[in-house]
Amino acid sequence: MSLHNLKTLSSHRCFGGTVSFLEHDSREIGLPMRFSVFMPPQADAGQPVPALLYLAGLTCTEETFMIKAGAQRLAAELGLALIAPDTSPRGPVAESLPGAKASWDFGIGAGFYLDATEAPWSTHWRMESWIVAELLPGLAAHFPLDDKRLGVFGHSMGGHGALTLALRHPGRFQSLSALAPICAPSECPWGVKAFGGYLGTDRNRWLAHDASALMQSQTAVPYPDGILVDQGMADTFLAEQLHPERLEAACRAVGQPLQLRRHAAYDHGYYFIQSVMADHLAHHARALRVKE
Repeated sequence: MSLHNLKTLSSHRCFGGTVSFLEHDSREIGLPMRFSVFMPPQADAGQPVPALLYLAGLTCTEETFMIKAGAQRLAAELGLALIAPDTSPRGPVAESLPGAKASWDFGIGAGFYLDATEAPWSTHWRMESWIVAELLPGLAAHFPLDDKRLGVFGHSMGGHGALTLALRHPGRFQSLSALAPICAPSECPWGVKAFGGYLGTDRNRWLAHDASALMQSQTAVPYPDGILVDQGMADTFLAEQLHPERLEAACRAVGQPLQLRRHAAYDHGYYFIQSVMADHLAHHARALRVKE
């Protein structure tokens, strides 16, 4: 599979590798979609390299991670590619939907990494299918990526996305971590708003996109090598929106190894993400059998 009408918007040399910002006409979304890729210097020889998919949080774009997270230096040393998709459809068609730009936590910049089932969102808000069925397979046709060594991680809404996509697509990702993730979206205001709008009012349907509920339903340990989650304790969203204790309890119930690290004084932003990024890359490198 190739990505239709793929074009490079800009390209930048970085720590011996290359950061590229790209756009293609998505068949799943029905609109142009943007994403960024960091290819480490090891890929210059044409040998496939393992990759990490990073899913960003509310209001973020395909640029946020590449600019703010400080991941490229260590990724270059480890020989890891980095992939960062946009967080929702954009452009005139997407922005014309009723309520698409009315608030920062729904619509534009807030795709929640699921396929909407409710009108008008069901036509274009198909983030799960875009990422899993189109973007990832398509990238392997354009870049030297080892499709069998793929990890996923993300922040906030993207942490929710990483956890749920990993649990909803067994075997697709070989490693998993999250930073300040929304762990029980069916029980928090962000999730209730998004799920109600995208999936309708039947709360039983929401559980298929709730990381804690998905983990609780596992019949076998999905990630025996462990899941890493970092959470800042000065995060203003912690008590109302994130609920890491729900994920912790679900992992305990099914025997899933979880390293949930709670960091005093750290907030929700990218200064926190920068502070723990090296640990996340190392976590994935070990699981993907990358020599550190």
